[in-house]
Amino acid sequence: MNENLRIAVVGATGVVGSEVLSSLFDRDFPAENLTVLASDRSEGEELAYGEETLEVEKASADAFRGIGLVLFATPAAVSRTLAPAAQAAGAWVVDASSAFRADGNVPLVLPGFNSEVLGASFKGRIVAVPSAVTTALVTVLEPLRQAFGVAQVQVTALMGVSSAGQQGVRELEQQTAALLSGREPESHVFPHRVAFNLLPQVGSFMANSPWTEEEAGWTLEAARLFAPKGEVPVVAGTAVQVPSFYGHGVSVHVRLRQPAPVEQARAALKASPSLKVLDSPGEKIYPMTSLVTADPSVHVGRLRSFPQAPEWLSLFAAVDNAGRGAALNLVEAGLRLAERPA
Repeated sequence: MNENLRIAVVGATGVVGSEVLSSLFDRDFPAENLTVLASDRSEGEELAYGEETLEVEKASADAFRGIGLVLFATPAAVSRTLAPAAQAAGAWVVDASSAFRADGNVPLVLPGFNSEVLGASFKGRIVAVPSAVTTALVTVLEPLRQAFGVAQVQVTALMGVSSAGQQGVRELEQQTAALLSGREPESHVFPHRVAFNLLPQVGSFMANSPWTEEEAGWTLEAARLFAPKGEVPVVAGTAVQVPSFYGHGVSVHVRLRQPAPVEQARAALKASPSLKVLDSPGEKIYPMTSLVTADPSVHVGRLRSFPQAPEWLSLFAAVDNAGRGAALNLVEAGLRLAERPA
């Protein structure tokens, strides 16, 4: 790691921002080289960083002077405004929002999958990382693609409320408390009550479309990531907001190009260093969001095939949406990016 590197974390007080700080601390990144930025509401707050504290500064274009790497853990609207300013200041930028994932001039990078992009020539100084669900999907699909080929993927993503940040977490807490006290809960963050409920909508619907931006993102991001590999599976599905705080569960049905017995598929998944296979259902061992918290691996299990359609494989995966699905991607991509010549 470059000892002179200065890093700014934008959105440091949020769910993902907190995980970014934890990841940097685990890598012994010095506090004196770290700037934490957030909205003006959080300006002046102090964040723990090991035994030290970091004072939150207001995120603005002027805050990026002298910074070598900026990690954005912010909503897309904030990233669209401030990431170009950080780039103009000469910093390398990695963004975890959807702001630049569809921009062909901005590389979409999943560390461990296409990290080589970070060393290649590209326009500008901004890099995007995929969503947590795409991270889980691509991590699971890649060993299957290499071994058998993947033609089609059907997905149901069960997404914890931390996908909406700290506000989502607080709303579930408040709604749960209200219902348990016999009061009618209020909904501000989500379109309907999420406590003791399932919402088949995560985020906004696209204009003149039945698909949400979250769902459409999986198709787009998978296509961008897999295209250089020479094979682009069709990925589509439904995002469901569930009354769980952290972690996403993903039910996946994969149509392989070559039928494969479950044993062979399991062996291919076990060979991936990015996966942890938990697949002993008779012993009640399978992926759960409660197990994946703080685990840098994607968990996968419940592998099943269909005798009537041997090309189809069903499985269930879980990912820590704040950690592996966002913060770790930001930090790993950013530190690799910072090794490039200025």
